[in-house]
Amino acid sequence: MGFLSVIRRWALRDKMPIREIARRTGLSRNTIKKYLRAGIVEPQFQTPARPSKLDPYAEKLSGWLVTEQRKSRKDRRSAKQMHADLVQLGYDGSYERVAAFVRTWKGDRQRAQQTTDRGTFVPLVFQPGEAFQFDWSEDWAHVGGERIKLQVAHIKLSHSRAFLVRAYLLQTHEMLFDAHWHAFQVFEGVPGRGIYDNMKTAVDRVGVGKKRDVNARFMAMTSHYVFEADFCNPAAGWEKGQVEKNVRDARHRLWQVMPAFPDLDALNVWLEDRCKALWGETAHGSLPGSLADVWEAEKAALMPLPTAFDGFVEHSKRVSPTCLITFERNRYSVPASFANRPVSLHVYPERLLIVAEGQVVCEHQRIIERSHKQPGRVIYDWRHYLAPRHCPRTNGGQWLDPAQAGRAS
Repeated sequence: MGFLSVIRRWALRDKMPIREIARRTGLSRNTIKKYLRAGIVEPQFQTPARPSKLDPYAEKLSGWLVTEQRKSRKDRRSAKQMHADLVQLGYDGSYERVAAFVRTWKGDRQRAQQTTDRGTFVPLVFQPGEAFQFDWSEDWAHVGGERIKLQVAHIKLSHSRAFLVRAYLLQTHEMLFDAHWHAFQVFEGVPGRGIYDNMKTAVDRVGVGKKRDVNARFMAMTSHYVFEADFCNPAAGWEKGQVEKNVRDARHRLWQVMPAFPDLDALNVWLEDRCKALWGETAHGSLPGSLADVWEAEKAALMPLPTAFDGFVEHSKRVSPTCLITFERNRYSVPASFANRPVSLHVYPERLLIVAEGQVVCEHQRIIERSHKQPGRVIYDWRHYLAPRHCPRTNGGQWLDPAQAGRAS
């Protein structure tokens, strides 16, 4: 670089003739003219492509390297082992050539992963009332005097970015249905489309491309609220990036500043109030005003809220001779007249309904025990063990409560 700088200074500043420069440097006049005409300040030498003994085996070696990358680090072959395997195939070149090829291949692969393999993305823009995004997360809170792990539902309107966070003990169908109902109540309407990942409570089987076998109960919910379910491609979280970011932001905006609560209901009331407060405190970014301002404008584009979806999960049970049914390691009493008979159990987030012959025969508050160290509980209702008596004269052959039967007779 200094040598060319001297040539340029002699020719351009000192106006020295080309012949004199050639005499001083020992370069030909044509070489000096080429440097001056191109305006280069540093010579660039091109290395000519030379044939290598490894060329016939380059494709085979590249295939081996791709295969080795899929293995664990302990199971991968070294460059020396690959060189020995190539020798068995007829390669008579040096190990250094193989090692240089491996280094170059790994460097090219690393650069590709940092650039082209990362992909390019188009920002998503949503119209008012077009869509919402849903996701689950796991977080911790102090509830009822102990620190427990919670399954947290995040629902976010894609246009206004208004959001709701609601906590549950499980990620089951009935919790999913309940989260949607509370979100639509808070949003005061239903968007036209819901964007989900391939969660098991919604998708029974992931097919090729966008083909999905959707769970029947989940499909019933979408039909009731009249919105279309759209499922992301596997491992493509950016397709619902707004709610993914909401999960991350909620950790420092909600969970890290959260007080203790006596029960889960109090926690969810606090979460709803805090989410609404954040709407007013957070600027939208893409549109003028806060999230609350844009949500007020979006409400007109939402479908009016219908009645709540009857979001239970049904299980078939047989009542034991001791008038009990078992659910989630706990046992619940059933009226004695249904002992040894099949019944239907309707599971809601906070209650259980036992249904037989098309009628609700009893109801229990649901007990969810997260710890498996303690034995299951037995929940009795003493009235279930008062044997009814049949009185055709007074009630048309219907079963009566003993007190009623005594008065009737």
